[in-house]
Amino acid sequence: MAEIITDTLVDSIRLVPFLFLTYLVMEYLEHKTSSKTKKIIRSSGKLGPLAGALLGAFPQCGFSAAASNLYAGRVITLGKLIAVYLSTSDEMIPVFLSEHVPLAAIAKIVAGKVLFGMAAGFAIDFVLCRRRRQEDMQKKIGHICDHDHCHCDSSILRSSLKHTAVIFFYIVLVSLCLNIAIFFIGEETLGKIVLDRPLAGPLIAALAGLIPNCASSVVLTQLYIGGVLSAGSLFAGLLAGAGVGLLVLFRENRNIKENMMILGLLYAVGAAAGIALDLASGLAG
Repeated sequence: MAEIITDTLVDSIRLVPFLFLTYLVMEYLEHKTSSKTKKIIRSSGKLGPLAGALLGAFPQCGFSAAASNLYAGRVITLGKLIAVYLSTSDEMIPVFLSEHVPLAAIAKIVAGKVLFGMAAGFAIDFVLCRRRRQEDMQKKIGHICDHDHCHCDSSILRSSLKHTAVIFFYIVLVSLCLNIAIFFIGEETLGKIVLDRPLAGPLIAALAGLIPNCASSVVLTQLYIGGVLSAGSLFAGLLAGAGVGLLVLFRENRNIKENMMILGLLYAVGAAAGIALDLASGLAG
């Protein structure tokens, strides 16, 4: 057990410099562009799902929360909101970069999420025909600071350090649990428990993705890197994951029935996409 703990800490500590540098860049870009991104999606009109999917792909702290707030005030349509939710990658990109995952692999996953976000967003807006004029919409735009995931700190350096510390804690916790499971169960046996279940894997992963916390994306990404999750299961969880956006949606939007419908829609799209990807990979193999 002592060796497992030591190896976990050593491996995790090696990731800290890469995590910090990634968050430092992200915080700088967020401080410079956050107001612009909100303005873009508000004024994007019928191309809202396209703008939402592209902007949501950038791991900006609180962007999904801002989209939830805009939707609660009916400033953006449901299609735009879903596009942002589906493309949001939360902590996937920083964790992948710290683990030296090839950029081509990261780009494929991000591109897939963006495409699903755009397709779902346009389809939803088309079906619902929500073409309200901007001036008739009740505006309810405010600064979002609803969770420790969004530090809302004026200091880029301090915010980067806080974010790095939080994700480092989750990585250590997930890695420790995974290493203990591998030690007692065996890596091959553990992999078969999930990887040999093409339907159950994505269904469970999509459910985990709905947890409105950065821990879910960290767990999913780490399990995928460790060879426990299939690509389909990872994709299912990441599509369903909307970061803290769901928390803000349930707080700001009074229509609980509508909120539950959005929750179900996210789960259904994520699970279906994951299952389809696993089946396609199995046929190709």
